Amino acid sequence: MRKLNEKDLEILRKLAPEASIPTHYRSILPPVSMHFAADDEDLQDRLKRLSTEDLKYLADRILDGSECLLCISPEAAGMFLDLLEERVPGDTAKSIREQYNSATGYDV
Repeated sequence: MRKLNEKDLEILRKLAPEASIPTHYRSILPPVSMHFAADDEDLQDRLKRLSTEDLKYLADRILDGSECLLCISPEAAGMFLDLLEERVPGDTAKSIREQYNSATGYDV
């Protein structure tokens, strides 16, 4: 099971600055989308705080299996992937989107 490192905590603080960072979280996106964001609009605003480097980092963690995109709603996953596609060049978003769709049956 993954333990959040300093980079993870830095990103989590950007997404949920109002929260004291509990050490029991093993992913970033699920607690932000399920516990801190008030609604989809709030989640989208929070995700937009991330730099391109942060988005790429999260994408790499999703691809290596240490960040759980499957643990969030299809709407939240779609928001993340749309932002990733907009800001990170290459096929990373497409690859993650295909994995998500294949694993969940949802077309995000």
